Order: sequence, then C-alpha cells, then structure tokens
Amino acid sequence: MSRAELPLGSAAPAASIRPTRRRMLAATGAAAALLVATLSGCAASDPLAQQARAGDNKNYVAGDGSVTEYAKDTRKPPVDFDGTLYDGTKVSSKDLAGHVTVLNFWFAACAPCRLEAPELEALHTEFKPQGVAFYGVNLRDEKGTAEAFEQSFKLTYPSFNDKDGQVLLAMSGAVPPGAVPTTIVLDKQGRVASRVLGQLDKGTLKALITSAAAE
Repeated sequence: MSRAELPLGSAAPAASIRPTRRRMLAATGAAAALLVATLSGCAASDPLAQQARAGDNKNYVAGDGSVTEYAKDTRKPPVDFDGTLYDGTKVSSKDLAGHVTVLNFWFAACAPCRLEAPELEALHTEFKPQGVAFYGVNLRDEKGTAEAFEQSFKLTYPSFNDKDGQVLLAMSGAVPPGAVPTTIVLDKQGRVASRVLGQLDKGTLKALITSAAAE
C-alpha cells in the first residue's frame, strides 16, 4: 500500500518520518547558528558589518575617511564638557587632564562602528598601561542596546550616554553632527590633536595616539 493509500488514522512507516524530522532539525540548527552568529558581533558574520563592506550607508551618515592631525600651535582651546556614562558615573573633561584621551562616536546600528570595535578594544588594551583613556560616545542608543553591543564585542572601556548631545556639542567643529563613526584624540591638555572621520584604520589611529602621547 502506498503512503497515499494509508487509511485515516494510520501511522506512516518510521522510514518515511525520519527524513522529514532530519530536515526539520537541520533547519532549526541552521536558524540557531545564524542567530548566534548575529549576536556574537563578529565582523566576519555580522550582517550590519557586512553593510559597511558593501558600501551600504543606510541608517548613518558616513564620514569621508579623512585623517587630520593638528600641529600643537594650531590647536583650539581644550574642550569643555560634562557627561554621564551608561553606568551612571559622571565624567568631566577636567577629569581627563594630563592624559591622552580617545573619544569614539558610535551607535549600535552603525555598520562601520561594528567593524572597528575590535580594533578599538585592542588599542585600548595596548595603551592602557601608558595611561591613555578610551571612551565611547553613544549618540542614539538606550542603555540596554549599548550594553548589548559592548558585551558582544567584549569592550572594556566605557561609553557616554550622549543622546542629549552634550559631548558632541563640545566637539563642535571637530565632529560633524551625525557623522559616525568619528574618532577624536585629545592631547594631555584636552585639545583636539587629531581626528578620523569614518571607519578607522588601526595602524593609523595607533600612530596618532603614539604621537600625542609623546608630546
């Protein structure tokens, strides 16, 4: 008797069920693997990061990739701001005096921000013993979204919750409104020493930090 001729209520032979179950399990496994890959934040498998590789600039204003280093005698006065980190800690620009500081402007749905996050963490780890401070400046996200991003990319430096734009306003002229990512290096006096508009190159940022730290 064929499968089509089975009486109502009769069970199909086990052999005819197993392939279907295997296909269902395979599909479930594939979906789970895709979810893990997405949540892991790895640039190689991150759909948002892939947007940056493909040149898809949706949802953010891309920088032009320019790198600017300012001579010591041409730098503007020290920046002045008060901000709050996502853990509630208050940080003032005055707290940064005496240290080279790296400020990275980002938000979670920014594709190039996701690509450069591991490189920022690597540089933070490298320069931390030299007293160089790293801070993210998040322009859009709620606390939960920002913290999920930090956990995915294993970031150990904190970020400002800058939805009110106070830190961004203090960087007026150095950081174009809405242009993310943008990375600023402040010298030991709190002046803008260099700027990277758009996704950073690890070697370039390392050179800019090294230059500011040597002053």
